[in-house]
Amino acid sequence: MKPAVVFVGLSLAVMVVLIYQAMKQEYNLRNLKTRLVEKTADFQRNEASIDELKTKFQIMNKALMTININIAELNERKKEFQTVAWNSSQILQTCSKEKKAAENKKAVTREVILKLKADHSVAKEKAERDIQQLKKLILDRDTDICTFADTTKVEARKLCASH
Repeated sequence: MKPAVVFVGLSLAVMVVLIYQAMKQEYNLRNLKTRLVEKTADFQRNEASIDELKTKFQIMNKALMTININIAELNERKKEFQTVAWNSSQILQTCSKEKKAAENKKAVTREVILKLKADHSVAKEKAERDIQQLKKLILDRDTDICTFADTTKVEARKLCASH
């Protein structure tokens, strides 16, 4: 009987240990299942946020592509404006040179005109003096002729009538 009591006691001790182990495993399994459910929920939330971020990323990529296209267009317009500005400055320089040449030509022409006017007035005065001298000479001749002319003749009277 002693061996049976020892055997029953040992069996009970082994059974208690096995029950303890089984309960511990059951508790660990329940904790693992709970953690698995929590991790699955976290994973699903993370997956949803990743999908949301991917969508936002795609939207931002589209916006970035639009902005890059706009930047390229603006750069092209900038180059066009720079070309137009450079061409305008070249045209302005050309016009400035032509204007300066025209002003120089105008100044030379003005000087020539002033000189011609001065020469013309000098020539006019000289011509008027010459005309006055010639008139005086003619009058003197007429007067001289009238003193010697025969006033009995019609032609002589016509010539000398005003003297």
